[in-house]
Amino acid sequence: MQIPNEQLLEMYQRMVLIRTFEETLGELFAKGALGGTSHLCIGEEASAVGVISAARDTDWLISNHRGHGHLLARGLEPRRVMGELMGKLTGYCRGRGGSQHLSAMDRHFLGTNGITGGGIPIAAGAAFALKYQHKDEIAICFFGDGASNQGTFHETLNMASLWKLPILFLCENNLYGMSTPIAHSCASGSIAPRAAAYNMHGSACDGLDLETVYFTAQAAIERVRAGNGPELLEVMTYRQCGHSKNDPRVYRTREEEAEMAKRDSIACTAALLVQRGLAPEAVEAAANAARATIAAAAEEAMNAPTGGLQDATSDLFAN
Repeated sequence: MQIPNEQLLEMYQRMVLIRTFEETLGELFAKGALGGTSHLCIGEEASAVGVISAARDTDWLISNHRGHGHLLARGLEPRRVMGELMGKLTGYCRGRGGSQHLSAMDRHFLGTNGITGGGIPIAAGAAFALKYQHKDEIAICFFGDGASNQGTFHETLNMASLWKLPILFLCENNLYGMSTPIAHSCASGSIAPRAAAYNMHGSACDGLDLETVYFTAQAAIERVRAGNGPELLEVMTYRQCGHSKNDPRVYRTREEEAEMAKRDSIACTAALLVQRGLAPEAVEAAANAARATIAAAAEEAMNAPTGGLQDATSDLFAN
């Protein structure tokens, strides 16, 4: 199986959009234009684009602290995502959510989450609501390998299996939980086998191959949507950056990073498009269009207004 060239080119452009967005954030942090911290997903673009492209626009997404790629893969406007990270009124949450707490209910995006594993039980709640209302949609929950050692992971998978909830648990295994290698934190060295303990289907796939991610996720989503209960899919990927913007990456070698960079999903997808007959100029034009979109988004966000006290205290409710 292969993705049609037109669709593959669109997915490639979306990956470049995500990569450029993240690189631009890094530049803005270096200039002091952004406060706080941020967790970039450079290198993991095929996971976000492959999985979300296989889902419906009305399937609910639940993300984690490394969620910019998921937001953009769902089609959220880069200018509004950038504005949110800068604390601007043009952001999806009017600048109050930031990177860690950004949601867009009109796009069926329940939010990023700053707590490791914090989104997993939220996803189960969404899936329970979908089943209770006899909806045809499912919930897709993104989390990292580090979150698979949290109690929320084990308790939620058990409950979801007992209740046969329509949810795809999507573990993006980038080989390191912060600075801890997966081999030092997971006895089996892999997350997918844990599904067996909860009587659900578990599988893993190469997360640096866009087509593999797309078709593996598509099959899993179809099974979940058919009423077969939850599934656990482990996408083996690699973050080319550190855990957060101040991470010097002393826990892995530059040689390892160089070897993994040879399998960069964006470069590999560009080469695949050319191999399948697309002109290199067309591939580069798609990439340049994505880069121009992010440049314009950053400029607009920089010039957007920030809120005042009335905005900080609005939409708050207390008993």
